[in-house]
Amino acid sequence: MSAAAVAKVQEVREISRVERIGAHSHIRGLGLDDNREPRNVSQGLVGQLKARKAMGVVLDMIKEEKIAGRSVLLAGEPGTGKTAIAMALAQALGSDTPFTCMSGSEIYSLEMSKTEALTQAIRKSIGVRIKEESEIIEGEVVEFQIERPVTGTGSKVGKLTMRTTDMETVYDLGNKMIEALLKEKVLAGDVVTIDVASGKVNKIGRSFTRSRDYDASGPQTRFVQCPEGELQKRKEVVHTVTLHEIDVINSRTHGFLALFSGDTGEIKSEVRDQINCKVSEWREEGKAELLAGVLFIDEVHMLDIECFSFLNRALENEIAPIVITATNRGVTNIRGTNYKSPHGVPLDLLDRMVIIMTQPYSENELEQILKIRAEEEDCEISKDALSILAKISKSTSLRYGIQLITTAHLVCRKRKATEVTVDDVKKVYRLFLDEERSTQLMKEYQKEYMFDHYAITDAENEEDKPDESMEVQNDSTSST
Repeated sequence: MSAAAVAKVQEVREISRVERIGAHSHIRGLGLDDNREPRNVSQGLVGQLKARKAMGVVLDMIKEEKIAGRSVLLAGEPGTGKTAIAMALAQALGSDTPFTCMSGSEIYSLEMSKTEALTQAIRKSIGVRIKEESEIIEGEVVEFQIERPVTGTGSKVGKLTMRTTDMETVYDLGNKMIEALLKEKVLAGDVVTIDVASGKVNKIGRSFTRSRDYDASGPQTRFVQCPEGELQKRKEVVHTVTLHEIDVINSRTHGFLALFSGDTGEIKSEVRDQINCKVSEWREEGKAELLAGVLFIDEVHMLDIECFSFLNRALENEIAPIVITATNRGVTNIRGTNYKSPHGVPLDLLDRMVIIMTQPYSENELEQILKIRAEEEDCEISKDALSILAKISKSTSLRYGIQLITTAHLVCRKRKATEVTVDDVKKVYRLFLDEERSTQLMKEYQKEYMFDHYAITDAENEEDKPDESMEVQNDSTSST
């Protein structure tokens, strides 16, 4: 019997918290000290000292609301940490400041016009902090009685006795209020707040005066002091929403549900104008204030000339967020035109931007980044294997080196080891090709591939070569 029980226990799968490890999940902030000077390795970021210091200045300007309606361009080679620095800025700003992240190619896949997609992204990046005063009852529950009808049908009647350190009051309860208290499992000795307007009940914790009672309280039970002063008081409540959320709620019949389903569709400009007027009124009355958030557009060169023209106008608007863009392009065509421009961005928009350049990482910095990524993925790796990965990343790319960490860790686990060694790295390096080795392989076996560019180029070069036999014949003719 006991053996069967053990077998059942072994069959039960352990439920644990699932965490996805993303490309930038190891980043915690910009890694600056109190004087806004960058540390070499801090908060997940390594190197790029000039770029991080410049972004620290941008961070101060955002907090002081002096950069709204301006734009920052992060430019540099692939794999130099442009997106990482933008994500670090989002972490440094905190959860209260709206931060919207999108890719330049996203606007072509949405079921709406390009300008509407950009408008929604801009309005998602602008927060409205709304302040309102509400009447609340805050105190310790002394007694909670419910009188149910004998017949079993009809409304319930109840009484709630609450107290503070200064006073005690008995409240008569209706059916709705009784249900709200029962839902929150309110008992005598709990400290609660009740919103008078909405009837919402919020349980703060358990009173210290009841801490010695023989209750079945778990370790998660929170003990608080009994409130002081009046039972009924006015309290200021602050809500932070984005302009886009207000747009959706006012433009759809079931607007609040549309936020969850994502089916927002195109929003009429009249609705936005009315909301802008209302927000302006609230600001004048002191009921609300605007929070200039951040819109981050990665791969900005994927936007076309229409989007760039729209951004030019949107940045000059009175209500505009800070737009941070990133690109790894040099001088290239502006999408939708035959004109070339630095970073694939029109010159008139580049004039409105402050440009932050990122530099390639050194081998030592690459080793530090790989070490942080290995810790993030719970991968123990030897020092020799880490230095080899750094050399591989230097000769190929940082992204390729990071991908080898995961694959080498899987190979290590397969042989039931705990630490990734040089042999594991060598094995996955042979299994998975990088771009340079893949290109070399295609050149060697170009005739085996269909429609191969290198084969066509070689054939064209052969046709362009002059015939050597004809040259010899011409030479002999000339000599005679």
